Amino acid sequence: MLRRGSQALRRFSTRRVYFKNKLKLALIGQSVFGQEVYSHLRKEGHRVVGVFTVPDKDGKADPLALVAEKDGTPVFKFPKWRVKGKTIKEVAEAYRSVGAELNVLPFCTQFIPMDIIDSPKHGSIIYHPSILPRHRGASAINWTLITGDKKAGFSVFWADDGLDTGPILLQRSCDVEPNDTVDTLYNRFLFPEGIKAMVEAVQLIADGKAPRIPQPEEGATYEGIQKKENAEISWNWSAEVLHNWIRGHDKVPGAWTEINGQMVTFYGSTLLNSSVPPGEPLEIKGAKTPGLVTKNGLVIFGNDGKALMVRNLQFEDGKMIPASQYFSAGETSVVELTADEVKVAETIKVIWAGILSNVPIIEDSTDFFKSGASSMDVARLVEEIRQKCGGLQLQNEDVYMATKFEDFIQKVVRKLRGEDQEAELVVDYVSKEVNEMTVKMPYQCFINGQFTDADDGKTYDTINPTDGSIICKVSYASLSDVDKAVAAAKDAFENGEWGRMNARERGRLMYRLADLLEENQEELATIEALDSGAVYTLALKTHIGMSVQTFRYFAGWCDKIQGSTIPINQARPNRNLTFTKKEPLGVCAIIIPWNYPLMMLAWKSAACLAAGNTLVLKPAQVTPLTALKFAELSAKAGFPKGVINIIPGSGGIAGQRLSEHPDIRKLGFTGSTPIGKQIMKSCALSNLKKVSLELGGKSPLIIFNDCELDKAVRMFLKCSWTKRGKG
Repeated sequence: MLRRGSQALRRFSTRRVYFKNKLKLALIGQSVFGQEVYSHLRKEGHRVVGVFTVPDKDGKADPLALVAEKDGTPVFKFPKWRVKGKTIKEVAEAYRSVGAELNVLPFCTQFIPMDIIDSPKHGSIIYHPSILPRHRGASAINWTLITGDKKAGFSVFWADDGLDTGPILLQRSCDVEPNDTVDTLYNRFLFPEGIKAMVEAVQLIADGKAPRIPQPEEGATYEGIQKKENAEISWNWSAEVLHNWIRGHDKVPGAWTEINGQMVTFYGSTLLNSSVPPGEPLEIKGAKTPGLVTKNGLVIFGNDGKALMVRNLQFEDGKMIPASQYFSAGETSVVELTADEVKVAETIKVIWAGILSNVPIIEDSTDFFKSGASSMDVARLVEEIRQKCGGLQLQNEDVYMATKFEDFIQKVVRKLRGEDQEAELVVDYVSKEVNEMTVKMPYQCFINGQFTDADDGKTYDTINPTDGSIICKVSYASLSDVDKAVAAAKDAFENGEWGRMNARERGRLMYRLADLLEENQEELATIEALDSGAVYTLALKTHIGMSVQTFRYFAGWCDKIQGSTIPINQARPNRNLTFTKKEPLGVCAIIIPWNYPLMMLAWKSAACLAAGNTLVLKPAQVTPLTALKFAELSAKAGFPKGVINIIPGSGGIAGQRLSEHPDIRKLGFTGSTPIGKQIMKSCALSNLKKVSLELGGKSPLIIFNDCELDKAVRMFLKCSWTKRGKG
């Protein structure tokens, strides 16, 4: 009996994932990528018997070391593995003591000797961020962009004694978008898919199914790490080649040119597909056409006459500025600090000292990044200042724009005094002469109080349904745009002025917005008629008129949302009771259809804002223009940054991301039943966010013998059209 029971248990248990083929692994590498590979391999049931990573830097352990030490996994931190070409005996003995069956190198900057590589039963596998044999060597992602490749990707290959020349185990690829950067490629594809591929590769080896495909020599390239002196821009290139050169060298070492006798490095390049905005000419050495300093950045031209926009500039002393501020960069005078501001500066100096533990004394000339700080330290600095300086809210860019301590304190003081506020809202309009008026239509994403192009530069045409003509090109929001909008809304709710604002002040802003909607009702109705095909008079009275009334109605509710008190025990002396307190949820997502664009927006967003929530709204892809005009008016009404965000684009990308985003607390949707089902499923699987659905359907009519048949048919057709629009 005992034997049969044991066999039955075995038959049952071997179906579980934990009893599949698993390996004892040594992880050699570092970084967050290595940390994620480590965690995922452990979740899949593999046993990590040792982690070999780099020594602590300035007292801080690598992310891979941190997570492994927390799990109790043996961690070794060797500064190097060999001396004069020979493996260090103590290092080799420590490595062999863990008894690994496979070495996994997810991200490794150290040279690992071949006797270590070949030591395990299954050898070693390495992740490389290119489609080998192309771009062997370091900086593979950079060279993918610099050379204008249309495909990017990564390889997991078997290590050999060459430089990234071992047999291929598996590869994955993706398209390179026109405005992709090193960061967007890495975050969108190379990082998340690379982690999955490393886990898959290990399992293929465990199951004895891993291929060894020799690398071809045809198409093989090798490029070393680019040095600063070799990153100079040539003005004999086309705009596309210039763009590839700049984005490929961003952030290291930085593509540069000479302006007014000094080296200026360009960061943040996008191809300019729209018309060139007006600006002030800037002579650039070697360039046939002067650049233009515009309100959005520096426009430069290739030898083909096409243009691109550069967002940031860095000078030889390390100072970085928005390119739009080139001519005003040196005009800011030094401000004298008050006694309270001196205390803030002293607190910030202590924070800097805690982060830059390797710097003996923080002086005015101390540079944050030249002292060894990284991007992770930027986030820490911003958060600690918020906690210890009375909720002072800085942005990461504030640190990059003022890297020296003295400059940073000046920026902080100006922000405290309100002098660092941005100027009037910058809007690029598409203007049309329609209905005996000039209508001015924003066409970009509205994120964190600013109109901005989609992160990848994509646009789409919005069509006038009455004649099929193109009204304008509208930004096509990407996944990263959605994430930025949600992050802005979350920050506005948790840390911004909106979260601290009293209900009556919220109501005042909503009344002001209703007034602005009414003041601009003719323009809004004209845009609605253009974009959705609505009859102008209907749009004026219903679409716009009801939207105004909706905002006024909910503005009155702001300071009247109350809980209730319920006595549950009248016994003396305590007289116990229970009460409800109604609080805002947080970030709400809204997805609306095409048939009543502004009115649908008003119905859903007015109640959301009155309750104190922040919102990210995706208008219908075919009718985005009144929502973007609404965004402009909300900024003019005084709504704080991040409270209202509008992201035009597709439901399959932007809408789906909203439904599965973990930081969104509620989603409201009007549309078809099949999409509603998908949204409800995504909301449940992500974080069980609340959902409100208005779904399309049929409108059955019962017709009796005494009815007026012609009238009944007209009513049926009208109702059917309305329901079809909502679906």
